Amino acid sequence: MMYEHFDNMVKGITEKLNHDPAGINARKKYVLELAKLGKRLYSKDETIAWCGVTAPFDLLSAMGVTSCFVEFVGAMLSSTQTAGFFFEEAEDSGFATDSCAYHRAVLGAVLKNAMPKPDFIIGTSSPCTAGLAVMENFAHQYKKDFFILNVPQNYTKEAIKFLAAQIKEMTLFVSAHTKKLLSMEKLGIALENFNQSSALLNDIYDLAKTNPSPVDNRLLRDFGTVISLMMGTLQGVAICQAFKDELKQRIETGQHIASKEKTRLMWIQNRIQYPFPMDTMLADLGAKIVVDELNNVTWKEMDPDNPFESIAKRMISIPFSMGTSERIRQMQNLAQDYQIDGAINPCHWGCRQGTGSRGLISKGMQDINVPVLNLEIDCVDSRNLAKGQIETRVEAFMEMLS
Repeated sequence: MMYEHFDNMVKGITEKLNHDPAGINARKKYVLELAKLGKRLYSKDETIAWCGVTAPFDLLSAMGVTSCFVEFVGAMLSSTQTAGFFFEEAEDSGFATDSCAYHRAVLGAVLKNAMPKPDFIIGTSSPCTAGLAVMENFAHQYKKDFFILNVPQNYTKEAIKFLAAQIKEMTLFVSAHTKKLLSMEKLGIALENFNQSSALLNDIYDLAKTNPSPVDNRLLRDFGTVISLMMGTLQGVAICQAFKDELKQRIETGQHIASKEKTRLMWIQNRIQYPFPMDTMLADLGAKIVVDELNNVTWKEMDPDNPFESIAKRMISIPFSMGTSERIRQMQNLAQDYQIDGAINPCHWGCRQGTGSRGLISKGMQDINVPVLNLEIDCVDSRNLAKGQIETRVEAFMEMLS
C-alpha cells in the first residue's frame, strides 16, 4: 500500500514538473525527492535504518544506508488522513491515547505490518525520550539490533568528544550489518554536499528575512527538520538551490510586496500535519509565517578531516538537543532577525518536551515584547481537533497583534 502511494506521488509530481520545464517549482521538487525517499524505504531492495530525528543522515547515506526518522511516516499518514486506522490499532494494543500521535501512528503501522522492516535501528536521545522508547519498541517488534546515540545537552569539549566517540562506534555497528567499511572518501563528499546545502540554507533564510518576506505560509513549512534527510546528497544541494532561486525570483518580480503582509509570525516547533486551513486563515488575516523555529542553521561548517567531531558539534547545536534556556535564546534571536510581531506555539498533545516548556517560552518571548499564542492541539491526530475553538483563538490573537 505505502509503496504504491509513494510511487503514485512520484509519477504525479514528475508529470506536473514536465508540464512546466522552465519553472523553478521548488516545493514540488522538494516533495518529489521525499516521495522518492519513501519509495526507497518501501522498495525492499535497500539497506534500511529507522532513526531518531537528530541522527546523522549524511553519514548513513555515505555508508549506503537509506534512513529516515519515524516521525516522517507519522506525519505522512496524518497528511493523507490514513492515520486513524493505525491510531486505533496502537490504542487497542495498550498504547496510551495521551502519548505522542506521531509515535502512535507508526506504532500502529508496525503492528499492522505497514512499515518497512529495517535492517537495524538507530535511536537518538534528542529531541525526546518518547521517540527513543518507540525506537526500542521497534527493535523488539522487528527483532533487530538497536544502537543509541546519547546526545548531550551542553556544548562543551567533553560533550563533543563523548558524542564523537559514539558516532565513530555507530559506524562500526553499521559496517557490521552492511558488511561494508566506511569510505572516508564518500564521507568527505557527503560532508561537502552538506556544507554546500548549509551555505544555501543561510542564503534562503536571509532572503526570508526581507520585509515584506518572499515566503508564504506554506513554502518553507517543516523545511528545516525534513531537509536534513537530504543534506549530504547532490539532490539536497539541488533542492536548496531551487528554494533560493524561487525566493530571489519572488523578490525580483515584486511578488513579496503583492502579498499584502501585515503581521509577521514565527511558528514554534511542529506544524499541523493533517488538512487544516491554518495557512489560508492566517493569509486572510494578513498574517504570514516568515520563519519556523527550526528553519535555522545553528552549526558550523563540516570539517572532512575531523568528520565525527564535526557531526557531533552539529547534532548538539540543534535547538532540540539543548536545554530550554538555550533554545529560547535562539528563538529570541530569530524573532529579532525576522522582525517578528508574534509567535504561535502549537502545544502538541503528548509532547512533554514541547508542551512542558510552553511557560518558559512564553516568558522568554515576552522579554523581547513578542506575544505567544499557545494552542492546545494535537498536530497529528485530527480526532482531537476543536476546529472552531482554534480558529476563534487565532483570530483573537491576530486582532490583538494588529
